[in-house]
Amino acid sequence: MKNITDGKGVDVVYDSVGKTTLEKSAKCLKRRGYLAFFGQSSGAVGSIDLSLLSKNGLFITRPSLNNYVTNHEELLERANDLFQWIESGKLKLRIHKTFPLKDSNEAHELLENRKSAGKLLLIP
Repeated sequence: MKNITDGKGVDVVYDSVGKTTLEKSAKCLKRRGYLAFFGQSSGAVGSIDLSLLSKNGLFITRPSLNNYVTNHEELLERANDLFQWIESGKLKLRIHKTFPLKDSNEAHELLENRKSAGKLLLIP
């Protein structure tokens, strides 16, 4: 699992899948790494065996937007930061493919079959 990091592991794994990827995500982390679950497309993670964390002193978190944006002003501030990062090139968006809205079924097929790498955009 750590072959692309020469066995070191990564600092952070952002996992949007959940239940089916918990152990694999944890195994990718280096010592004192962070595992951030922000979705559950395969199901809720549920109970976690704490011995999974103790091996490398891992940290697990389950952030949600309402914990970081508590009012409209904060939302605008964070959105402005995000768009400035994109505009300056500090944050690069990976757009895999763009579809007319009428072809949304094709976009869903790519998602369901895990054949996309990046964002899929639907254009009305």
